[in-house]
Amino acid sequence: MKEQARGFTLIELLIVIAIIAILAAVVFVALDPLSRFQDARNSQRWSDVAAIIDAIKVDQVDNGGSYIEEVATTTAGSAYTIGTCATGGDADCSATTTQASCVDLSGLVSEGYLGSIPQDPSSGTANKTDYYLIRKSSGIITVGACDAEGGENISISR
Repeated sequence: MKEQARGFTLIELLIVIAIIAILAAVVFVALDPLSRFQDARNSQRWSDVAAIIDAIKVDQVDNGGSYIEEVATTTAGSAYTIGTCATGGDADCSATTTQASCVDLSGLVSEGYLGSIPQDPSSGTANKTDYYLIRKSSGIITVGACDAEGGENISISR
């Protein structure tokens, strides 16, 4: 008696491979890696904005209600890009219209309120961090991200 060989037919193998390919495509689309990366960068922006405004407010409390000089000398109601630039601060901020000069918050670093000035995870530099600051005449400070992704508005006011 001759033994018969056991195994899968070519058609059966092709059907299984097709099913695996379809499942892989569905999982890849469901996970949407582009959106996950955008969400991760926006999460970093939220964290950076909160750190900046917290540092400004703690400095204000420690100094008897006075803002750090760079914040105190900004024009009330005007938006400034945070950074070291003397000019060009009005370019590339899609969230709001900013002034030509930047507001330099490096005093918060030297005083120990921040480890370093946060920079946007996509396009920030020390010159222009891609975060902005608005000081209202009422004393309310708003810090926000210039270029949040996915149509999200990232700003905190205190």
